[in-house]
Amino acid sequence: MSQDRLIKFACGTCKHVNYWSSKNKKLVTKKIELKKYCKWCRKQTKHKETKK
Repeated sequence: MSQDRLIKFACGTCKHVNYWSSKNKKLVTKKIELKKYCKWCRKQTKHKETKK
């Protein structure tokens, strides 16, 4: 069974889910946090990995 799983990223400000990605949960145990563009806030904000 593959360890790559889909994860979603939500904006830290408005909490909208804007991005989807995959990660290997065996190798990466911490939650990912990236700076991405949010179309609702219309600026770059921190996007955190959230639950499905």
